[in-house]
This record gives sequence, C-alpha cells and structure tokens, in this order.
Amino acid sequence: MYRHILVPTDGTELSYESAEHAIALAKSLGARITAIHVMPEYLAPAFAESPTFVQRSYEEFVQATEADAARALDAVATAAKDAGVECGAVRVRDPQPYRYIIDTAAERGCDLIFMASHGRKGLSAMLLGSETSKVLTHTRVPVLVHRKGG
Repeated sequence: MYRHILVPTDGTELSYESAEHAIALAKSLGARITAIHVMPEYLAPAFAESPTFVQRSYEEFVQATEADAARALDAVATAAKDAGVECGAVRVRDPQPYRYIIDTAAERGCDLIFMASHGRKGLSAMLLGSETSKVLTHTRVPVLVHRKGG
C-alpha cells in the first residue's frame, strides 16, 4: 500500500498531532516518512499577515524561522525514532508552501501526503487560504487530511 509518506508540519500543536497519526500509520504499514517544513519568505512589516513574522530585521526573521523549522522537524523526527519509523526531513523557504509540498512528494517518490487542516472558515479562509486545500486541489498524490475532533 503506502511505502513513503510525506508529513508537512508547521510547528503547531495540530500539525504535531497529525504527525503522530502519520507515524502510527507508517509503523502499521512498514512505511517511512519524510517530514517537511516550508518556511515563509520575509515580508516587510507593513505586509506581514501575522505578528509572529514581524521581526526587527531580515537577519532576525531568518534566525527565528530557521529555529521554528528545526523545532518542528526535530519533534517529528524524535517521535518517529521513538516509534521505530524511518524519518527524513526537508526544510525550505518558499512563498507557496503547497507547491513545494506537492513538488517534494513527486521528487521523493512519496505515495501519500498526510497533513493537518486547521479548518479556517469564512473571511480567515479567504484571506489566508488553506495550504491543505491547495494541496488537495493540485496534487495527483493521495492526501489524507487529519482534523482535530471535537
């Protein structure tokens, strides 16, 4: 069935929970995973969509996003190692995370993308978009979407 699962993570609790489910699936199938974190491009403070990305300088922004990526990928790698699942990691800076997720799945021969959906609705969904929706719309690789219950 599935032998190589791509697991996008943005470092949120939901994406980590999703990664844990992806690891459990991989373990049950004897598959391996590749965790991927797509870092945002630097936006001048006037154009940033989130206060998290507003830094005093480009250098501080790069340091902060690199540290976030390392934390997110290390968490997935540690969980995979603890479960006995082989795990690779990819980190990149790209303005279109969904495109890089799709391209990485193709380039690395992944046969499933297992990702979280934050379930944004209304204006938030229109303004911010959904990387999960974009992946679903544009990929030919099967996608399993994890949503938090409740």
